[in-house]
Amino acid sequence: KRWYQRRVRVSWSSEGVTRKTRILDVVYNASNNELVRTKTLVKNAIIQIDSTPFRQWYEAHYGVTAGRKKKQQTEEKEEVSQSNHVKRKIASRKDDSKIGQLLDDQFSTGRLYACIASRPGQSGRCDGYILEGKELEFYLKKLKSKKAK
Repeated sequence: KRWYQRRVRVSWSSEGVTRKTRILDVVYNASNNELVRTKTLVKNAIIQIDSTPFRQWYEAHYGVTAGRKKKQQTEEKEEVSQSNHVKRKIASRKDDSKIGQLLDDQFSTGRLYACIASRPGQSGRCDGYILEGKELEFYLKKLKSKKAK
């Protein structure tokens, strides 16, 4: 049985936040399909991670839920007691709270795609970043073509 790093420090570069989260699966590797089958963590492997720490941060920072469907947002949740200063701060951030549609769809499934940036076998730790924008589109296209085979 192969043991691999179960937690990874992942950076969400467009938001400038880093969280430690769980690795769920290795989904793509450009160099070798065998590394995906054996779930080997190497640099530039595409992995699926748990989105919970980033969703919680997003909700606390912007006061907006990420990845929820429109019907669920209309339901009123209980208000958390906040000072007026915190309410004003969150209200001023709401204008900047736009994330891409593809990333929002991933938040609704509870899994995000990330790329490993460090070399886990050499350094003994695993660091990465969340895929966004053009890079996310590229890898989603690759994953879809891989499933079609």
